[in-house]
Amino acid sequence: MPEAVRTTCPYCGVGCGVLVTRDGERIKVSGDPEHPANFGRLCSKGAALGETLDAEGRLLQPMVDGRTVDWDTALAAVADGFKRVIDEHGPDAVAFYVSGQLLTEDYYVANKLMKGFIGSANIDTNSRLCMSSAVAAHKRAFGSDTVPVCYEDLEQADLVVLVGSNTAWTHPVLYQRMAAAKRQRPVMRVMVLDPRRTATCDIADLHLALKPGSDAFLFNGLLGYLQRHDGLDLEFIERHTEGLDEALAVANGSAPDIAAVAQACELSEAEVARFYEWFAQTERTVTLWSQGVNQSSSGVDKGNAIINVHLASGRIGRAGMGPFSITGQPNAMGGREVGGLANQLAAHMDFDAESLSRVARFWNAPRPAGRPGLKAVELFQAIERGDIKAVWIMATNPAVSLPEADRVRAALRDCELVVVSDCVHPTDTSELAHVLLPAAGWGEKDGTVTNSERRLSRQRAFMAPLGEARPDWWIVTQVARRMGFADAFPYEHPAAVLREFAALTALDNAGSRDLDLGPVQDLSDAAYGAFEPMQWPLDNAGRGRQRLFADGRFYTDSGRARLIAVTPRPPMQTVDHAYPLVLNTGRIRDQWHTMTRTAKSARLTTHTPEPFVQIHPADAARFRVQQDGLARLSSPHGRLLARVKVDTDQRPGSVFVPMHWSDANACCARVDSLVAAHTDPVSGQPESKHGVAHIEPFNAQWHGFILSRRPLELGFADYCVSIRGVEHWRHELAGESPPPDWGVWVQEHLLGPGEWLEYADPATGRYRAARLQHGRLEMVLFVAPDWGLPERTWLGQLFAEDHIDDMARMSLLVGKARGGMPDQGRTVCSCFNVGLNTILDAIKNQGLVKPEQIGAALKAGTNCGSCVPELREILARAASGA
Repeated sequence: MPEAVRTTCPYCGVGCGVLVTRDGERIKVSGDPEHPANFGRLCSKGAALGETLDAEGRLLQPMVDGRTVDWDTALAAVADGFKRVIDEHGPDAVAFYVSGQLLTEDYYVANKLMKGFIGSANIDTNSRLCMSSAVAAHKRAFGSDTVPVCYEDLEQADLVVLVGSNTAWTHPVLYQRMAAAKRQRPVMRVMVLDPRRTATCDIADLHLALKPGSDAFLFNGLLGYLQRHDGLDLEFIERHTEGLDEALAVANGSAPDIAAVAQACELSEAEVARFYEWFAQTERTVTLWSQGVNQSSSGVDKGNAIINVHLASGRIGRAGMGPFSITGQPNAMGGREVGGLANQLAAHMDFDAESLSRVARFWNAPRPAGRPGLKAVELFQAIERGDIKAVWIMATNPAVSLPEADRVRAALRDCELVVVSDCVHPTDTSELAHVLLPAAGWGEKDGTVTNSERRLSRQRAFMAPLGEARPDWWIVTQVARRMGFADAFPYEHPAAVLREFAALTALDNAGSRDLDLGPVQDLSDAAYGAFEPMQWPLDNAGRGRQRLFADGRFYTDSGRARLIAVTPRPPMQTVDHAYPLVLNTGRIRDQWHTMTRTAKSARLTTHTPEPFVQIHPADAARFRVQQDGLARLSSPHGRLLARVKVDTDQRPGSVFVPMHWSDANACCARVDSLVAAHTDPVSGQPESKHGVAHIEPFNAQWHGFILSRRPLELGFADYCVSIRGVEHWRHELAGESPPPDWGVWVQEHLLGPGEWLEYADPATGRYRAARLQHGRLEMVLFVAPDWGLPERTWLGQLFAEDHIDDMARMSLLVGKARGGMPDQGRTVCSCFNVGLNTILDAIKNQGLVKPEQIGAALKAGTNCGSCVPELREILARAASGA
């Protein structure tokens, strides 16, 4: 067996270590048992990484204006284009929009070019959309963007409060670490504060389904409760904090008692009282928050309201306690470190005169940016106005992910120069580019990332770049040289970039700044290759620190932490007659961002194959939408089509829509086209968790699906979603207009060699067709006037067969699996591809009553554990006979 390459997963901010072995064309991915972030665990997405590494969908060659060119031509087009715009309009007429998918070395070189040599700070990152409010909250409270805790604290805590975080799906490995700790220490309690009941609630002792946007009321009330019930650490407050009196005065004014908090949060007084009592009585408490807090027009204040209760109770800097903002992307933390945000300089420095002078001197920068640049939403609004005339977008898809996405798309379409460097094409964004630069993908590039607990790890290459792809740091370096800055960009290896960045973190830093990687500045190329995970800050011996602020010293001017007076503010949009529902957006279990990587794995697409809108039964009845039917969602900014999921886990008055689908795999499914471009006034982070929407049934005259060995162009359908299966593609279809004559349509669009099977019933509007070639299934089409179509899973399984027997042929036209044909049902466990019917059969035939027994029998739930909450629901339904 070949020696394994140790690298790091490219998905969420947990930063899991990965082992990759290659045997010829076969690539095997498994968890690294020695990596301190995951100790061998991997989620379903990480476990499927080996299935995403082929050339399909990759950008393999540079392109200019739709023509394939060589690298010299493409790089000259970028450099000359940017120089022309700068000469004519000044440096603020250009911008970079980068990504938490970049490695630290990539991020650093891009930031240096823009802020040090182009002379503008108009470089921002898609991390602005997920963690910039937490950054601002940290800086207001601690004087620095410091995450004070580590993952072990989640296991050592006696109370973990999860706020606005479906950790079971978004950070599955951390969730499993907490679940395992809870099993080992039954005294440990978990609380979930979230308007929706999510999979994370499976381990919760208490779930508070608070009103969307009311978090600040809840934590202000907790601060006042701690004061009234002797829960303040007066010694810690006196020695190490400032601002308590004002924070308390405002908190008690907005949330004077439990009754007022319950009313503001739409909770019962008993629920609020229990939360407050548990927090007050449990010293070892960690409060972990994520996008449910950050993605708000008052996300910074909400983050500070959480930090306030930890500072006031002295619960910071010690084992098993502290406020913990968890990042969403693999290198969102690394981007913060190198200054990827428009309002920061590199190495956690700001735009104060001393920091500006230090960074400019270190870089020998000819015209450093002197003020913060435009944040993400502002940046694209400036493109729309024509103020920014050239933009370079790296490793991200803003035409899908930014709010008011239709306006973003229009702005890019009208921009003079759009450069996109990415490993994927086409995407909604890359199709708008004048210049396309093929970037190396995961497995092809070398560098470092920093996870949510400040731990640097290496991503290592284990395969040659496909086509003419190159690392991002190399691409930016080459452009910088062509712009006349060759002396400042001499890099020939990513280790040289990391050494320079580490030296900058140590410059004039005798403990005055939190980020210090001083020992790394002397790292040799060989040592870079053997780099082991480490947490910053590093001491002179290269040892990292798990927790910060144990000494009570903070990075403010006074050295004291600041409690911030938080006045709760309502969301920017409120429901009304036209838009009566609150719109919440977020992630699902097996997909990532805009699905450019995860949608390549058939096992990751089968659990949730279509875009959906989750709605409470009362609202479904009110708006006349039905389970599994289609609905049209609209807002003042756009509209969307999605499958309906009626679910009591959804809070009444709200709907949830996932963020992943784009025009690349669905029509009219980009949820961010509905989201308004309202942002937090401090952080600039968009309010993606609280939009407004109207919902109505999509009255399709016909529904259908096609399974085919190749993807199809089906633009005639109003609803169309393309899903990868095993050796086939699945296309879900529906239309408002009268259907075509299917027999004629098939002849015109799907006709091919082989044997055809066909069934038509014009009176009922039903049609079925299948094509076989040499006994092998090539295509099936089912159409009906409603969505009561056959289960797709067993049909999909037939594409793996070398020969279709007579029983299967009959099943194709009848629309039901016959005889002993396997029908595992929809996928529940993506890690081991275990379907619902397989699980139900095992429950019935083997008398299974616990998820652990299902795991022993079928393996389901034994890897990442993300499906365990669903297994528990299946068991409960089976026990009740439902």
